[in-house]
Amino acid sequence: MEEYGKILIIAMPIFLVLIVIEKLYGIYKKNDTAPLIDSVSSISSGITNSVKDVLGLSVTFLSYEWMVSKIAIFHQEANVLSYIIAFFVIDFYGYWSHRLAHQINFLWNKHAIHHSSEEFNLACALRQPIASLVNLFTFLLIPAALLGVPASVIAITLPLHLFLQFWYHTKHIKKMGFAEHIIVTPSHHRVHHAINPEYLDKNHSQIFIFWDKLFGTFQEELDDVPPVYGITRPANTWNPVKINFQHLTLLIKDAWRAENWKDKLTIWFKPTGWRPENFEEKYPVNKIEDVFNFDKYGTQNSQKLIYWSVTQILITLLFVSFLFDNIAKIGLPDIFVYGFFILVTIYSNSELMDKSRFAVFWEGFRLSIAIGIIAFYGDWFGLNSVFSLSNYIILGYLSLSFLITIYFVTINFRTNQNQTIKSQTT
Repeated sequence: MEEYGKILIIAMPIFLVLIVIEKLYGIYKKNDTAPLIDSVSSISSGITNSVKDVLGLSVTFLSYEWMVSKIAIFHQEANVLSYIIAFFVIDFYGYWSHRLAHQINFLWNKHAIHHSSEEFNLACALRQPIASLVNLFTFLLIPAALLGVPASVIAITLPLHLFLQFWYHTKHIKKMGFAEHIIVTPSHHRVHHAINPEYLDKNHSQIFIFWDKLFGTFQEELDDVPPVYGITRPANTWNPVKINFQHLTLLIKDAWRAENWKDKLTIWFKPTGWRPENFEEKYPVNKIEDVFNFDKYGTQNSQKLIYWSVTQILITLLFVSFLFDNIAKIGLPDIFVYGFFILVTIYSNSELMDKSRFAVFWEGFRLSIAIGIIAFYGDWFGLNSVFSLSNYIILGYLSLSFLITIYFVTINFRTNQNQTIKSQTT
């Protein structure tokens, strides 16, 4: 946990700088592909996922270390060769776990968050799941275990492999010539994120594109079919916690409502999106039929809400950075208390972005948690040792945030709603 937290301390500012550069470049080229509120939602999702990973909130039924101890034919040290083998095997593992997440109903729940943005930009690369609480695919690393690649090499290579998938989430890089035949490029990944019928469930590779070509899932980006992004059952929320469990909620409802036991049991393993017969008519859900004719979610927002949302996510990143940099000092079980505070923070901020009246409740709840933490521990997890006024600053910020949330819900949202109604009637 501590090592991964240190890695993220380095990675987070790099990702943030690149997101800002893409935003500024888009404005300069008059082709801004990164609406601020969408980017805030994406970064929020990245925070929830990274906190989950740092806290170790996942279960692996079959550990790689156990596999190496039982089936290794050779025994390697941590050297250049073992890292190369690990990288290729992890990429093979990534292709198949990614492909299965697109093809099996219950597995789609953990991956839908990554596709939920109706934009395509660097920030949406951060939309990673918190719903992936169980790792089912360690067996795909058997080739590395047979060759005796040390578990420490796998542990280092996995986050590196994930971070290398960040750069190709952009519209600004067009086709890349010869590289298109070897590695996953932005063009390949635009296809993967698209909901056009021509592009659905294609290009699952993560670093090397030849896996798709080898296993028959490759699709080139077509000049006459511009990709349209999102998911066919749109999330219609900025809240990453809700998005993480939307598909699972629908599966549970459909399994409960199904009239025969076969459907109740098999719905989980059917192709993604499958529902029992006549359920689309009996229990309709919002689904995009014409990819070139639908309204994107949350495009009408006041500048005040947008800028406040950006401010909130930047402050949240400061809270998260302190957690990641002090995991060992904070210790167990306090890191889980801190993690819960971050989760409530993301939920509260997202509810406000969704213009929900419940944002006031969640912001009040967040303030109450902070008051409880400081009252119980005496300070904010040892932050007083850095500067003595930390308690007052944190409680002052959270109190101000609570008051601003009340302002948005009681005044700003209603004013904007009235203005929208007037413009529609004139």
